[in-house]
Parts: sequence; structure tokens; C-alpha cells
Amino acid sequence: MLKIVVCVSGGGTNLQAIMDAIDAGRITNTEILAVISNNAGAKALERARDHGIHSLCISPKSYPDRETFNQAFTEQMVELAPDIVVLAGFLVRIPPQMVHTFSNRIVNIHPSLIPSFCGVGYYGLKVHEKVLERGVKVTGATVHFVNEGMDEGPIIAQKPVMIEQGDTPEILQRRVMEQAEWILLPQAIDDIANGRLEIREGYVYKR
Repeated sequence: MLKIVVCVSGGGTNLQAIMDAIDAGRITNTEILAVISNNAGAKALERARDHGIHSLCISPKSYPDRETFNQAFTEQMVELAPDIVVLAGFLVRIPPQMVHTFSNRIVNIHPSLIPSFCGVGYYGLKVHEKVLERGVKVTGATVHFVNEGMDEGPIIAQKPVMIEQGDTPEILQRRVMEQAEWILLPQAIDDIANGRLEIREGYVYKR
């Protein structure tokens, strides 16, 4: 049984997609140990509680400096002892010590086709604003393992989404969620839970 902790900052739509997929049997052999948010008012925590899942808030604002937060966050994650940490719209930089401790065991969903529109400053609605500003015709989402870089870890899966005439950042964000994120992330978790993925020389291969 793959035990996961899901980290979320906001509404938790990707968390909901994971919970729904587990309930429907599209994700098998998986249990959510806890949901963590840096935002005490995040709807994601409410979703977790409604589903009977342990939820907690760990915020950098509650600590005197980032190093103290990093240490506390890492210690909390080690105590929970998940097999995989899933970042489902988590807007806090993962501490280097946590990346090291959970090497190749932290998974992130990013709302673009990496390496486009990723890295520092590219998160949430900002990604879709930049996509439309640039005038690209295809965007999408990427699931990847997390390393020390920003959106630079080994790519697990990607799914394209077409830009449509009249798109606003909000409309595009919703379509990328529906057509890519909510499909890719549950699939990736199920693949990990059932031993279908292998990392070799920095690349992810599906068995």
C-alpha cells in the first residue's frame, strides 16, 4: 500500500481529483495519510476533513525564519513517513533537506508543458497569463519528480491542451485542470503505487 501525503495551498481541486480517483478505483493500492497546507483557511483542508483525512497547517509565517520552518516542515514529514509526497498546487518551496530525505519520492503537478513557462515566478494563474501573452497554440500540464531545482526534476508524464480563441487566464486554467491535471496526477500516483515507473540516469521510464 502506497502511503502518500498531499501538500496543497488553495482550493484543493487536484486533491479532490486524487480522492475521487481512489474512491472510484482509478488509483489503487494507495492511502492518503494526511493533507498539509501552508494556509489555515485553504479549502483543501476542509476537503480533507470532509473525507476523514488527517489535515494540518504548517506555515512559514508561524516561524521566525525560513530555516526554522524548513527544519520543522521536514521533521513533520519524516514523522508522517509517507512513501510519496504529492505537491498538488503547493506554493511553498520544498526545503532542500526534505528533497534530499525524500529523493525521487516527491511528485509535483505543474500547469504547463515543462520546460516552457516554468521556474521561479511561474505558478497558478500567472502561468496561464504568460501563456496567453506569448501567443502559443498549445499548453498543458506536467507531472514530475522534485529535485533541488525549480520545476527541473525528471518528467513523469505530460498532456497537451489546445489554446482556444477567446481564452482568458481563468478559462484556460480551468480547461488545463479538467483536460490534463486531474487526469495526469491520479495516473502518475497509480503508476507509482503499482510499480510501473523507473528512474534511470535522470529519466523516468514506464514499465
